[in-house]
Amino acid sequence: MLGVAARELVVLGTSSQAPTRTRNHNGYFLRWDALGLLFDPGEGTQRQMLLAGVPSSAVDRICLSHFHGDHCLGLPGVVQRLSLDRVAHPVHAHYPASGQEFFDRLRHASVFHEVADLRPAPVAEDGPVATGRFGTLEARRLSHPVESFGYRLVEPDGRRMLPDRLAALGLAGPDVGRLQAAGSLAVGGRTVRLEEVSVPRAGQRFAFVMDTRLCDGVFALADGADLLVVEATFLTEDAAFAERYGHLTARQAGQVAARCGVRRLLLTHFSQRYADPARFAEEARTTYDGDVVVADDLQVVPVPRRRA
Repeated sequence: MLGVAARELVVLGTSSQAPTRTRNHNGYFLRWDALGLLFDPGEGTQRQMLLAGVPSSAVDRICLSHFHGDHCLGLPGVVQRLSLDRVAHPVHAHYPASGQEFFDRLRHASVFHEVADLRPAPVAEDGPVATGRFGTLEARRLSHPVESFGYRLVEPDGRRMLPDRLAALGLAGPDVGRLQAAGSLAVGGRTVRLEEVSVPRAGQRFAFVMDTRLCDGVFALADGADLLVVEATFLTEDAAFAERYGHLTARQAGQVAARCGVRRLLLTHFSQRYADPARFAEEARTTYDGDVVVADDLQVVPVPRRRA
């Protein structure tokens, strides 16, 4: 696991369907404190991880949206690298349950000595797929020619401790943890309530939306996201193609971000028909006046700082 606390997205690839000279197949690695999530590892992801400085030992969960090649053909290399590097912790793999046959083929695509603890966790319906200290990882069904799920990570709301107030009341060390757990604590002949030494802290949200038309699942995933990673395969001039093949335009991605109160919008999964990436940002800004990032390979995009 990662030893440095950080919340950021490492972009490993940004091209739809086929890699280009400047864009690798899809691949996205989310650092969320000590948790590492690898989303949609397309062909070449293992090498992109090396270039980006993401070791296989940093991966705790693998999340596949669907089984089109640009979203999963890198899985065999990643899986085998886990064993080659003898990653000691379990790695959970989430993917559409209807694609179990494809997952099995990719997992055992060639001969290797498997020692890593890879734990399949197929997704069959909307709802939570994992919970832990990191919060809740959820999946939502999307609208694509093959079954596809998007994911979001939701941290519960909490409280931020106030060091000055803690010191004034003589609270330190293990007592702080006991106060957080119990909500109140007897100190120096009086009862200190958690509300006296802390303020509310909003939980953060990350959303990952790949190949899909506009649908309820898109909006449910993006709702209140601090960072939304969303496909913007086409521009509006090719909206008919987007609808036919189950994709979004940059303008639609902006609409989603505006409606859902997204703080930072990261556009990716670009069709190779467009030569100028800046056009995606320009189009998204016609419907969304927030922070827009057009993803580049090996770019690191921070999750915005917590809301006040």
